[in-house]
Amino acid sequence: MAPFREMLPLTRFWLGWRRPSVARVPGKNLGVRKVASGVSPPGSASPKALNIFDRDLKRKQKNWAARQPEPMKFEYLKEEVGSRIADRVYDIARDFPLALDVGCGRGYIAQNLNKKNTLETEIPTVTVLADEEFLPFRENTFDLVVSSLSLHWVNDLPRALEQIHYVLKPDGVFIGAMFGGDTLYELRCSLQLAETEREGGFSPHISPFTAVNDLGHLLGRAGFNTLTVDTDEIQVNYPGMFELMEDLQGMGESNCAWNRKALLHRDTMLAAAAVYQEMYRNEDGSVPATYQIYYMIGWKYHDSQARPAERGSATVSFGELGKINNLISQGKKSQ
Repeated sequence: MAPFREMLPLTRFWLGWRRPSVARVPGKNLGVRKVASGVSPPGSASPKALNIFDRDLKRKQKNWAARQPEPMKFEYLKEEVGSRIADRVYDIARDFPLALDVGCGRGYIAQNLNKKNTLETEIPTVTVLADEEFLPFRENTFDLVVSSLSLHWVNDLPRALEQIHYVLKPDGVFIGAMFGGDTLYELRCSLQLAETEREGGFSPHISPFTAVNDLGHLLGRAGFNTLTVDTDEIQVNYPGMFELMEDLQGMGESNCAWNRKALLHRDTMLAAAAVYQEMYRNEDGSVPATYQIYYMIGWKYHDSQARPAERGSATVSFGELGKINNLISQGKKSQ
């Protein structure tokens, strides 16, 4: 069995993480709960939730990846995204006495926060085996919640975001990253073309992802405000399609959708590799794989937060803004 800290899914507490100082928080303040109000226990699901992913299979895939002889060589992407999440945490000039990393894996975000920490003391952490879809914590527990490349495997994303909002304290912030819809489009197209040509049709081999225009609506529906959603792309070059698929398996990111096709014929796989090379190869013979990343930031409401002015309270219309340039030019002439 894999070591406890390597099994997925995991949530990780950051106890007393502050900038620039570190303070310890007693364990009794963690606020662990059995079932929160309005949150279903494990094994149940929202009546409106889609059952897209086989969560048991995903757990087995992650555990298999954690047991490999050299699992660290497949973690380059998660380490990079964890570093970018850590940068966004440091961009917020405030202390976070208690934070939660949802789906932390090996703790990629905490590792990067420790690297950027000016103090010699590492951020103290506590690791808990839990499920991203059913957070076992009380309301208003955490000052900060982060999540990196984990929520794209959640069946009920709206409820998962609602639970994150639930465990945040007022004026707490959620910073997350997940794969976007254009992730691995090269692999998806190559497999579809090859399977259509060899087998007369195709099945989905890349898991479905959330669209960026839906993400803001989901965050707002969960109760977050002052939202920020941006996209980024990370392109990694591989010797070929089979090396890419090997790395995806090593990351624990193989497809686990219920409607996946269990097996592809050898001829189809070879044809897909040839299509990949023909359509996307670089000058040096390698092939690119694009990972689209959605970064999101949302705040839980508090009275101290800035609010938009009431409708109709403006004293200047947008039509008058065009006169500003004329006033500026007249002022320069008078000087």
